Amino acid sequence: MKLNGLISAALVLAALCGVLYWSNHRKPADDTTKPATDAPPKILSLTQSDISQLVIKRKGEPEIGISKNVSGLWQITAPKPLPADQDAVSQMLATISILNSDRLVDDKASDLAQYGLADPAVEIDVTAKDKTQKLMLGEQTVTGSGSYAALVGDPRVFTISSYNKTSLDKTAGNLRDKRLLTADFDKVTQIELLNQTAGKKLDIAFARDKDTWQIVRPKPYRATGSSVEDLVRSLKDAKFEVSPSGDDAKTASEFASASPYAEAKITGAAGNQELQIRKTRDDYYAKSSVDAGAFKITNATAAGLDKSLDDFRNKKLFDFGYADPDKIEIHDGGKSCFLTHSGSDWWGPDGKKLDATTVQPLLDKIRNLSADKFPESGFASPIIEITVISDSSKRTEKVALAKSGEFYIAKRENEPALYELAAAAITDLQQAASGLKPVPPPAAPSANNAAPNKK
Repeated sequence: MKLNGLISAALVLAALCGVLYWSNHRKPADDTTKPATDAPPKILSLTQSDISQLVIKRKGEPEIGISKNVSGLWQITAPKPLPADQDAVSQMLATISILNSDRLVDDKASDLAQYGLADPAVEIDVTAKDKTQKLMLGEQTVTGSGSYAALVGDPRVFTISSYNKTSLDKTAGNLRDKRLLTADFDKVTQIELLNQTAGKKLDIAFARDKDTWQIVRPKPYRATGSSVEDLVRSLKDAKFEVSPSGDDAKTASEFASASPYAEAKITGAAGNQELQIRKTRDDYYAKSSVDAGAFKITNATAAGLDKSLDDFRNKKLFDFGYADPDKIEIHDGGKSCFLTHSGSDWWGPDGKKLDATTVQPLLDKIRNLSADKFPESGFASPIIEITVISDSSKRTEKVALAKSGEFYIAKRENEPALYELAAAAITDLQQAASGLKPVPPPAAPSANNAAPNKK
């Protein structure tokens, strides 16, 4: 019995040793750290920040050179020096630095001509850390879903996707900076806009104080911030179209013969930049101080500058916005109205707390007072005066109103502008002021709730 037990134990030990040996020496069936043998290989694997130069050679066209300058910005150096679109170059670099193939077609190609690679349509030379690799792009595949590609000096031929081919096959027009104005618009302090369209010949100038824009010409008027910011956005986004024919002389001729449409001049920390726009038939052309050439632009770009003075003027009579003011004072003939704001409550001149439901309509009427148009005259004898103190008593706005026929003409204190308002707006305000009421006293206890008499 002891001998049989010893034999059984030896057999179990031998089996366990076999399992342990097999476990330690077997090849894992699912090893995610290694690529599958049939995975398409990478064509290029570079660190994008190491790339310092690109040269694009397109068959039958001049070479395009792109280099990174000492400031780390990309510049087009050939066929002529041009500013580069940093985003467009970065997108191209992102594709070429880690260029994946769709599949390996031939690992030892003996005839590149069958793939269109003996004399490729496009060759891109990539220089990174003083080493240059040359990528050749050939014909489309039979299915048309991709193109053949290879590296000079590498016998392998690959296919790449159509979108990768499109990302790499670029012209100088695709890669150049198409902005008509290149200033840092966050630091622009003044904008001058000369509208030269028929019936709108105006010379308008805006000045910025921190984040607030003011009209300074033809007179110092309040500006609507959103309207000026729309103008800033139009100037910032103004870009030219690349001529498909590349006929710069024809474009320059079209600009020279076109009619003046609008001009803009911007002033910032780096100096001045100017933009001229002209129109011929339904087309628009532009010339900028940033570039010596003339360019065709979109109708939308031109429309952004087709503005009148009134498009920028602030029609609101008061600037306190949606924050509740500190004090309101209204003098209307022999009637006067005084309100003081403290915490969340409003108080009348007699020290009585006002019913908030009667104050809010008056606030809304004052806040919404807005001009229908801007007359040049008509303000005579004011009959109503409204004073609003807001922003912790830092802002005081005083508006006087005079009756003019069926309308009212308003004027803000110390400002030249006149505002025409419909009579209904003033009637509604007067009714809201007359409707102010104090908070009603607490209700007396009812007989049913009275305390019982003690006997």
